[in-house]
Amino acid sequence: MSPALRGHAAMLAFSALVAGSFSLGSMAANEIAPAAINAARFAIAGVVIGVAAVLSGRLTRATFRAPWRYLVLGGLFAVYFVLMFEGLKTANPVSAAAVFTLTPVMAAGFGWLLMRQVTTRWMALALAIGASGALWVIFRADLEALLRFRIGAGEITYFWGCVAHAIYTPMVRRLNRGEPAVVFTFGMLLAGFVVLTVWGWSDIRTTDWTALPSIVWITLLYIAIFASAATFVLLQFATLCLPSAKVMAYTYLTPSWVILWEIALGRGAPGALILGGVALTVLALVMLLRDQDRPTDQADA
Repeated sequence: MSPALRGHAAMLAFSALVAGSFSLGSMAANEIAPAAINAARFAIAGVVIGVAAVLSGRLTRATFRAPWRYLVLGGLFAVYFVLMFEGLKTANPVSAAAVFTLTPVMAAGFGWLLMRQVTTRWMALALAIGASGALWVIFRADLEALLRFRIGAGEITYFWGCVAHAIYTPMVRRLNRGEPAVVFTFGMLLAGFVVLTVWGWSDIRTTDWTALPSIVWITLLYIAIFASAATFVLLQFATLCLPSAKVMAYTYLTPSWVILWEIALGRGAPGALILGGVALTVLALVMLLRDQDRPTDQADA
């Protein structure tokens, strides 16, 4: 399997795993401060990835050269996760997942600014279709709300988190100096934990950890192990194999996965009109995958 295909496989798994954090996160968001749950998340994920890095034999003193790189990446992801949980206090999980699908457009822009990664016309068309589908879902298929740009506070909050995520994607490739994905991820998690601990110490200290409802612990373990440790490695690996816009293209599958999560959790499915917007995001992914095989794009696949 070529590096590009391995990158695509990694992002397919990424999209499936990350979707669960929207449904579970919306159920736990109002039970604990965002900074507190995410500090714990980074700590647990850091232990898991740290053990994997040590067992791999690739964790050396050279890994921590230029530690500012990890602070930059850890800070960006800390901002993303805190704003995600803050937004999920009021945003519908499917709607929030649709906001997440706006990141490929932003990642393409930041990819050009930071790495001079060029987006082809076909990719630009696919990104535009995906963004249109995302907006349709975000505004809940309400044309009047769309025309008035009436959007929920939770979605707006989460959008700024997605900006940080979009910057993070090309920054991984820019700042990586040959470190393996698992080692580089450990450095980012360690730095992110430090940032979140300093930033949210008051929330961490005042949280009554022994009195938290079970949904918080279920969510914490899921987002730490599956939606953090596993997906961080997958994302780090994919960004070293694919251009930023294609890496983030897999976020277009997230609303579809979230709908399945919502149904599995007994929380129902969105209306048919909203599903039309989800279909557009899936079409955008198919177009971007087709672009993988176009001769004009083989150079950066």
